[in-house]
Amino acid sequence: MLLVDPFRALEVEREFDRVQREMNRFLRGTQPATAYRYPAVNIWTRDEDALVTAELPGYSIDDMEISVHNKSLTISGKRRPVKEENVTVHRNERKPDEFQRTVLMPFAIDAEKVTARYEKGILTITLPRLEADKPKKIEIRA
Repeated sequence: MLLVDPFRALEVEREFDRVQREMNRFLRGTQPATAYRYPAVNIWTRDEDALVTAELPGYSIDDMEISVHNKSLTISGKRRPVKEENVTVHRNERKPDEFQRTVLMPFAIDAEKVTARYEKGILTITLPRLEADKPKKIEIRA
């Protein structure tokens, strides 16, 4: 029967965490700027508008901002620390953080008609196409 000392196991786990942090810090400068973008987004376009979804679990609506300018959409926000009284923290991997992500759309956005909703950690944004930027059908005369 193998007996594991829980204090030794915790010490080994902490050492692995320290080595992982050091490796992440070391490798951070070697990755291209496009290697990690947060939040992950999906974009679909139609003739009239575009639909953008972003994965943002653990964020509050009050801590997010959406802005549009011409063809660009910017999503930004911050996650506040969770504060619990009279507890001992054993693991704290979900750190408070801030993000900003800008994506370029294939057409100009009508900023006055943009809508957004946040449900189950997914931010869904509908970006109507600016009327002047919509394709026009041209009549051909003989």
